[in-house]
Amino acid sequence: MAQTNTITTETKGAIDILTLNRPAELNAVSPDMIAELTAYFSALHDRPTTRVVILRGNGTQFSAGAELGSDAFAAPGKGRPQRQLKMQQNYSGVIRLMRSCPQPIIGLAHGAACGAGFSFLLACDVRFAAPDARMNAAYIKIGVGGCDMGSGYLLPRLVGLSVASEFLLTGRFIKAERAKAISLVSDIVPAEELLAKGMAFAEDMLRVSPMGLRMTKQALNTLIDAPSLDAALMMEDRQQVILLETHDHAEAVAAFRERRSPTYHDQ
Repeated sequence: MAQTNTITTETKGAIDILTLNRPAELNAVSPDMIAELTAYFSALHDRPTTRVVILRGNGTQFSAGAELGSDAFAAPGKGRPQRQLKMQQNYSGVIRLMRSCPQPIIGLAHGAACGAGFSFLLACDVRFAAPDARMNAAYIKIGVGGCDMGSGYLLPRLVGLSVASEFLLTGRFIKAERAKAISLVSDIVPAEELLAKGMAFAEDMLRVSPMGLRMTKQALNTLIDAPSLDAALMMEDRQQVILLETHDHAEAVAAFRERRSPTYHDQ
């Protein structure tokens, strides 16, 4: 297991378990945590041996959101807008890296996931929740806009504009049952079974070809904003032609015909 000041990573084969690790501070998101998450997700772009990431929080809460007393909020004085914009871009940059990294990310929510923690969950590809999970776009509760760190882009695409507006305009909590009802989380799982659920789902992803998995995440990211059906089909057609030329495709067909599990080599 690798540990830095604010996160830990544990590798289990092709799966990384990434844990927010400031339990005494309720995993509040500090500039140090942002720097460490930026380094982690940046490195994933060139690490194809890691195929799936599980994101969770250590302690009683997933994340209480941005640490209000930290250097994330620039001191008053000359140049504050410039300093604050740079810090803002550091925080939002983690969301960009989560969405652009080729590995699907499985979010495991328990306790509170507020503000920045909520955005981390939104940036995951799949989410599971413990019964006590509750999440909110807390930004609007501290006098700034409810659309922050990707929430104004990601949440409407996950649950629709009306429901997203309900929560972004008020900062209300979304509790586990409601989150499942609006398809924000895929399932509610007892807290003690949350990691096992995430691992089982990750193992399902490992049963498909590595390049096919990467390209499917990339395609979904792009197709959500496709301007037309024709544009979407054009991209899908090209993706399939590329994948049809891989050795892993031939292995998958052979395994299907021979009624065995395929062995992929990412070639």
